[in-house]
Amino acid sequence: MRKVINAGHIIAFQDGGHRHLTNGHIVVEHDRIAHVGGGTFTGQADEVIDARHQIITPGFVNTHSHLSESPLDKSFVEDRGPRNFYLSGLFEFLTARKGAMTNEARKAAVDFSMHELIRTGTTTIVELGLMGPYVAEQCEKAGLRAWIGEMYSSTTWFTDDGRTVSYRPRGDDGAAGLAHAVKFVEDYSGRANGRIQGFLSPAQVDTCSEDLLRKTKALAREMGVPTALHTSQSVPEFQEMVRRHGCSPIEWLDRIGFLGPELIMGHAIMPGGSSWVNYHAPDLDLLADSGTNVAHCVWVYCRRGIAMDSYAKYLDKGITMTLGTDTCPQSMIEGLRWTAVMSKVQDRRTEVATAADVFNSATLAGAKALGRDDLGRIAKGAKADLLFWETASMTMTPMRDPVRNIVYSAQSDDLHSSMIDGVFVMRDRIVPGYDLGTLTANLQKGARHMWDNMHVEDWAHRTIDQLSPNSFPEYRA
Repeated sequence: MRKVINAGHIIAFQDGGHRHLTNGHIVVEHDRIAHVGGGTFTGQADEVIDARHQIITPGFVNTHSHLSESPLDKSFVEDRGPRNFYLSGLFEFLTARKGAMTNEARKAAVDFSMHELIRTGTTTIVELGLMGPYVAEQCEKAGLRAWIGEMYSSTTWFTDDGRTVSYRPRGDDGAAGLAHAVKFVEDYSGRANGRIQGFLSPAQVDTCSEDLLRKTKALAREMGVPTALHTSQSVPEFQEMVRRHGCSPIEWLDRIGFLGPELIMGHAIMPGGSSWVNYHAPDLDLLADSGTNVAHCVWVYCRRGIAMDSYAKYLDKGITMTLGTDTCPQSMIEGLRWTAVMSKVQDRRTEVATAADVFNSATLAGAKALGRDDLGRIAKGAKADLLFWETASMTMTPMRDPVRNIVYSAQSDDLHSSMIDGVFVMRDRIVPGYDLGTLTANLQKGARHMWDNMHVEDWAHRTIDQLSPNSFPEYRA
């Protein structure tokens, strides 16, 4: 099956980087790009797609998500950040939410996520969660490309006073969780024409023992899969690791040999040397020298008043900076924009964290982190994972530089269609197989049950209105 796309603008790959091709064409054969060139293609084709008034870009690689939870952050975590935990919601809000969620609510969140991810530019998703089989099933149905890891740990964190973080050990040091994660990789990797892959995802640096991480590293190498680990994501975590080991979390991972190009480190937003921890350590150099990748999820932090010091400085160090969504909204469009803007604000400089920088992070860097040189680019031999953007709309006109318009102005409605493996998973803003009315109704039902049961696992047994009061009091009728 040969498809030919004649496009007004193509962000194509040439000489090691993205290039802007005007009035060009893309030839897709089956699931891959067979040719990219200028002008109108005149050869034979089974289907000709007229995109002369559109921009074609590579699909975005979203390197950090929690699909069974993130949609349920709405109307709950915003404007809330306990000062005792240095603005982090991990130890109170996530614990309360986890105890209040049903399996049905989690499935509703996953279903909703499929639609949301596709509508906002994700073509490859990296999922760290606890519902791997269901996520794989839904990604296969939706047509998404996915790396899925079942999280596991040696301990779980909790607070019983709202002031301190404690850790409850698992009896087996996480051995059962690791075995389950390995079996998932073995059972699911390679499904859906290779679109579904597995990886190993120990949960957090402060909840995993040295032995568990060493075993993870050895198994990942043996299986040839990536790893992911939340690290330097909060001040309490950083302080706990210093207390245990006398060094920063990243220094400790370097000492035990866990850093490396197969690791996608979640966040790394509070490394040694940052203003958040006031602790000198060569963490950025360690990340750069080891080839460790960072999944930067800007919105989950900046909405709480936390910012990386800074994305542009990490790039200058030579660190592979990828982008993830992590929370709601699960929009890579928003992720590109806020990454650029927050870095400029932190550095007090306009010319850093450019549209090109964040676009590279969302495409080429994400592909590199996954060890795939056939993703994140429009080039011969690459997978046909493509986004079709409008050029004539309220937010995209006038159009001179497609990448700047996408990063600084585009909205989800400007994304017209999406193709993965040469197949349209969205056309004319319609995601087949998903009814938005049903998705939102099921998610609302799951959220209502969650809100009504926040007191169950909250350390102080607070209601949702005590944990997260509404913006305004109720109107008296």
